Amino acid sequence: MSITIKGLARELNLSVSTISKALTDSHEISSETKQRVLELARKLNYKPNPYASSLRRRRSKTIAVVLPAIADSFFSLAINGIEAAASDKDYHVLIYLTHESFAKEEAMLDDFQHGRVDGILISVSRETAQSKHIQDVMNNGIPVVFFDRIIEEIATTKVTTNDFESSYQATSHLIQQGCKRLCYLGISKDLSISNTRMEGYKKALTDNGLPVEESNILYCTNEDEADFQLIKKTLKGKKRPDGIVASVEKLTTPVYVACEELGLSIPDDVKVLSFSNLYTAPILNPALTTVTQPAFEMGQKAAEILLKCLGKKNSKLDNESIVIPSSLTIRASTL
Repeated sequence: MSITIKGLARELNLSVSTISKALTDSHEISSETKQRVLELARKLNYKPNPYASSLRRRRSKTIAVVLPAIADSFFSLAINGIEAAASDKDYHVLIYLTHESFAKEEAMLDDFQHGRVDGILISVSRETAQSKHIQDVMNNGIPVVFFDRIIEEIATTKVTTNDFESSYQATSHLIQQGCKRLCYLGISKDLSISNTRMEGYKKALTDNGLPVEESNILYCTNEDEADFQLIKKTLKGKKRPDGIVASVEKLTTPVYVACEELGLSIPDDVKVLSFSNLYTAPILNPALTTVTQPAFEMGQKAAEILLKCLGKKNSKLDNESIVIPSSLTIRASTL
């Protein structure tokens, strides 16, 4: 049976308060008493309970990370960055997955208002079109930092990459490689990140004298089979695209599989690039051209900002946008 702080107090005939202050090296306790407490604690192998002490301080030393998915390598890398920052400050990290569901996201944030976590890092779901649930948790004194997928109107810190510029550069690259009919694969009409990337795609077309055709903008779903059928149908059409910009990583697989089934060659018949952090991108057949996002750095930066806020009493997050640039990595799928 493990010894508790009450057990130490009983053994030394001291109050629990005195034991607690001695263990935290309080100036209120004499050196002699501290020595007695520490010696007995070592002898009995006393281990402090971080959760009990955090409840007394009304702090959990825990941050929540709310994500739409972790199958995407971007979020896996971002979690590593978050963990790196949190461990430096002795914070615990709890991962919550919405699976792209607004209802789940809303329920999670409502649950957080009961003191389970000290702060929240969030990348919103594809279904998230309003922000009341996030504003409510912030009004309850829990700081929130956005990363990657954000809601513009919420006044807090947001860590993103240069989505418009990256999409513009990627689309321009396809045009320079000879593409005339480019297809954009999005995931949501409401999600700002998807729309920002789409605007970069549109601007590149316009600047290069190519028409923006709404039929070439496809909104995919959260269902793999449905996405595959939609992409396959598009590639079978009379006005088949000769270039594809996938706004998220998960849409790369159905594109490659559809091309394989239809006997289309990448990059001869259709050139393909994606926003992606896939480790396997260089070994796909052909190797995939990617907009490579600074996922680890974004997660780490977002966590550092949140933890800095939590480390200062009455500190508030700035309403600011921090942009960490992505890079275009050109490989065989577009050459």
